Amino acid sequence: MKYATTALALVLAAALPAAFAAGPENAMQAGAAEDYVPSLVTDTPLEGRQLAITLVRKTIGEIQRDPAAKQRVREKYEEDPQMLMQAAAMVTAEFRIIAEANDYWRDRKGEDD
Repeated sequence: MKYATTALALVLAAALPAAFAAGPENAMQAGAAEDYVPSLVTDTPLEGRQLAITLVRKTIGEIQRDPAAKQRVREKYEEDPQMLMQAAAMVTAEFRIIAEANDYWRDRKGEDD
């Protein structure tokens, strides 16, 4: 776990300068262009999982905007089980938030609000 945390910290430390190179005002404008999360409410757990993956991918894309740098990092982590497990943990964290927002997809029919 210590290795995964250290590796993630190194990846993020390398990515952050590029993410803010254009300035925070440009980052905010780029994020406003596409609303890929109109709601955390999904019809099924599978849709929730797909949304969690999208959130992680978009987050990484916002942090590291240089395609060449993303490719270099991808070449490193695609063969590293610890890094892949860390990526899966990020998806798990997002999925948990989405599941909570969906009340774990419990059927609410017949319940009084």
